[in-house]
Amino acid sequence: MTIQTLPTKRRRHPVLESIRHSPIATVVSDPLQADNPLIAVNAAFCAMTGYTEEESIGRNCRFLRGPDTENSQTEKLRKSIHARRPALAELINYRKDGSPFRNAVMIAPLFNDHGDLELFVGSQIEVLPEEESIAVVRQQQAAEIVDRLSPRQREILQQMAQGFRTKQIAFRLSLSEKTVQMHRMLMFKKLSTSNAADAVRIAVEAGL
Repeated sequence: MTIQTLPTKRRRHPVLESIRHSPIATVVSDPLQADNPLIAVNAAFCAMTGYTEEESIGRNCRFLRGPDTENSQTEKLRKSIHARRPALAELINYRKDGSPFRNAVMIAPLFNDHGDLELFVGSQIEVLPEEESIAVVRQQQAAEIVDRLSPRQREILQQMAQGFRTKQIAFRLSLSEKTVQMHRMLMFKKLSTSNAADAVRIAVEAGL
């Protein structure tokens, strides 16, 4: 996976590494650059859309839009980016070969240790014709999974979904960073994932 050139401190953001291991199509964009271009995409995204990393990086994710893409859903995502908050939307996107597919999109902001917006992470799941209710099903499944978490783990997951990193979460919850890391590890195990990007999607789907 290629990562577009970034200042050293920003290049270390853990999500840039974590999306490599996600089976879900995932991208990272840079809202501090003009037009919020993609700076990283994983193999699952390339397989789903037909676009290579080289064809995707440096472009705004709107290149997946087409004639039947719903304006109301793209506007929902645009407003969430502007407001720096997570969101879920379901819309028609297009593969490189021009074929349409229904895409369940999640976006979430990521902040640096000073609380400044740094990146956006986005993930996509194809909704097949026979799976029209996938959004409702996934939301129910996510809520059930989140219910397995302890109150502290749920708090930490909620903070992650809002874009905060370990150091910030520790400060906001009056915990040590070591304690936050311990809860994150246990939380990931309960969520059956090993990366932050997938955990954030579960949190957003569950409505945290």
